[in-house]
Amino acid sequence: MITISRHEPSTGLTSTRRVHMGHSVDKFFVTFGLLALLHAAFSAAQHRAYLRLNEQEFTTLPLDILLQTVIGLMLACLGIVRVVGQFREIRAIADMENRTWDTITMHSSFCGFNHRGKKLFDEAKYADG
Repeated sequence: MITISRHEPSTGLTSTRRVHMGHSVDKFFVTFGLLALLHAAFSAAQHRAYLRLNEQEFTTLPLDILLQTVIGLMLACLGIVRVVGQFREIRAIADMENRTWDTITMHSSFCGFNHRGKKLFDEAKYADG
Protein backbone atom coordinates (compact mmCIF):
# COMPACT_ATOMS: atom_id res chain seq x y z
CA MET A 1 0.00 0.00 0.00
CA ILE A 2 1.33 3.41 -1.02
CA THR A 3 0.13 6.79 0.27
CA ILE A 4 0.03 9.60 -2.30
CA SER A 5 -0.40 13.24 -1.26
CA ARG A 6 -1.19 15.94 -3.79
CA HIS A 7 -1.39 19.69 -3.13
CA GLU A 8 -3.71 21.71 -5.38
CA PRO A 9 -2.27 25.26 -5.56
CA SER A 10 -5.40 26.83 -7.07
CA THR A 11 -7.66 25.66 -4.24
CA GLY A 12 -5.10 25.40 -1.46
CA LEU A 13 -6.25 21.88 -0.59
CA THR A 14 -4.17 18.79 -0.05
CA SER A 15 -5.65 15.44 -0.98
CA THR A 16 -4.28 12.18 0.32
CA ARG A 17 -5.17 8.74 -0.93
CA ARG A 18 -3.87 5.27 -0.40
CA VAL A 19 -3.11 3.16 -3.44
CA HIS A 20 -3.24 -0.61 -3.21
CA MET A 21 -0.82 -2.05 -5.73
CA GLY A 22 -2.22 -5.19 -7.34
CA HIS A 23 -0.76 -8.49 -6.26
CA SER A 24 0.60 -10.94 -8.77
CA VAL A 25 -2.41 -13.24 -8.20
CA ASP A 26 -4.76 -10.43 -9.23
CA LYS A 27 -2.67 -9.70 -12.31
CA PHE A 28 -2.75 -13.41 -13.12
CA PHE A 29 -6.57 -13.31 -12.92
CA VAL A 30 -6.65 -10.44 -15.41
CA THR A 31 -4.22 -12.14 -17.77
CA PHE A 32 -5.86 -15.56 -17.54
CA GLY A 33 -9.36 -14.05 -17.92
CA LEU A 34 -8.40 -12.08 -21.02
CA LEU A 35 -6.66 -15.07 -22.55
CA ALA A 36 -9.72 -17.22 -21.84
CA LEU A 37 -11.94 -14.64 -23.55
CA LEU A 38 -9.60 -14.51 -26.53
CA HIS A 39 -9.58 -18.31 -26.77
CA ALA A 40 -13.37 -18.45 -26.49
CA ALA A 41 -13.73 -15.94 -29.31
CA PHE A 42 -11.33 -17.93 -31.48
CA SER A 43 -13.20 -21.16 -30.66
CA ALA A 44 -16.53 -19.55 -31.55
CA ALA A 45 -15.13 -18.41 -34.90
CA GLN A 46 -13.80 -21.91 -35.57
CA HIS A 47 -17.16 -23.43 -34.64
CA ARG A 48 -18.95 -21.13 -37.10
CA ALA A 49 -16.45 -22.00 -39.84
CA TYR A 50 -16.96 -25.72 -39.12
CA LEU A 51 -20.73 -25.32 -39.42
CA ARG A 52 -20.39 -23.48 -42.74
CA LEU A 53 -18.12 -26.18 -44.16
CA ASN A 54 -20.59 -28.93 -43.21
CA GLU A 55 -23.51 -26.79 -44.40
CA GLN A 56 -25.22 -26.95 -41.03
CA GLU A 57 -27.32 -24.19 -39.55
CA PHE A 58 -26.04 -22.24 -36.56
CA THR A 59 -28.32 -22.57 -33.56
CA THR A 60 -26.15 -21.94 -30.50
CA LEU A 61 -22.57 -22.17 -29.32
CA PRO A 62 -21.42 -25.32 -27.55
CA LEU A 63 -21.62 -25.32 -23.77
CA ASP A 64 -17.84 -25.43 -23.27
CA ILE A 65 -17.37 -22.19 -25.23
CA LEU A 66 -20.16 -20.49 -23.28
CA LEU A 67 -18.68 -21.61 -19.95
CA GLN A 68 -15.22 -20.51 -20.97
CA THR A 69 -16.59 -17.08 -21.92
CA VAL A 70 -18.45 -16.60 -18.63
CA ILE A 71 -15.56 -17.83 -16.48
CA GLY A 72 -13.03 -15.72 -18.42
CA LEU A 73 -15.22 -12.64 -18.08
CA MET A 74 -15.70 -13.17 -14.35
CA LEU A 75 -11.97 -13.71 -13.75
CA ALA A 76 -11.02 -10.67 -15.80
CA CYS A 77 -13.55 -8.46 -13.98
CA LEU A 78 -12.47 -9.73 -10.56
CA GLY A 79 -8.80 -9.21 -11.36
CA ILE A 80 -9.35 -5.71 -12.77
CA VAL A 81 -11.36 -4.60 -9.73
CA ARG A 82 -8.71 -5.93 -7.36
CA VAL A 83 -5.74 -4.50 -9.32
CA VAL A 84 -7.27 -1.02 -9.56
CA GLY A 85 -7.36 -0.63 -5.80
CA GLN A 86 -9.47 1.58 -3.59
CA PHE A 87 -12.40 3.35 -5.21
CA ARG A 88 -13.43 6.91 -4.42
CA GLU A 89 -16.75 7.71 -2.85
CA ILE A 90 -19.59 8.64 -5.17
CA ARG A 91 -21.00 11.19 -2.75
CA ALA A 92 -20.15 14.73 -3.86
CA ILE A 93 -19.90 15.93 -0.26
CA ALA A 94 -16.79 13.79 0.29
CA ASP A 95 -14.81 16.01 -2.09
CA MET A 96 -16.45 19.24 -1.02
CA GLU A 97 -15.96 19.01 2.76
CA ASN A 98 -12.69 20.91 2.90
CA ARG A 99 -13.41 23.51 0.22
CA THR A 100 -14.55 27.06 0.89
CA TRP A 101 -17.43 28.76 -0.89
CA ASP A 102 -14.99 30.93 -2.89
CA THR A 103 -13.14 27.95 -4.35
CA ILE A 104 -16.35 26.05 -5.11
CA THR A 105 -17.90 28.82 -7.21
CA MET A 106 -14.71 29.77 -9.06
CA HIS A 107 -14.70 28.11 -12.49
CA SER A 108 -12.74 29.54 -15.36
CA SER A 109 -15.11 27.90 -17.83
CA PHE A 110 -17.82 30.39 -16.83
CA CYS A 111 -15.71 33.37 -17.87
CA GLY A 112 -16.49 34.39 -21.44
CA PHE A 113 -14.26 36.92 -23.15
CA ASN A 114 -15.44 36.38 -26.71
CA HIS A 115 -18.77 38.23 -26.69
CA ARG A 116 -20.63 41.07 -28.48
CA GLY A 117 -19.13 43.70 -26.21
CA LYS A 118 -16.11 43.83 -28.49
CA LYS A 119 -18.28 45.03 -31.37
CA LEU A 120 -20.38 47.39 -29.27
CA PHE A 121 -17.42 49.19 -27.73
CA ASP A 122 -14.80 48.96 -30.46
CA GLU A 123 -11.75 51.15 -29.69
CA ALA A 124 -11.23 52.19 -33.33
CA LYS A 125 -14.81 53.44 -33.66
CA TYR A 126 -14.50 55.82 -30.68
CA ALA A 127 -10.90 56.89 -31.23
CA ASP A 128 -11.89 59.96 -33.29
CA GLY A 129 -14.41 60.94 -30.73
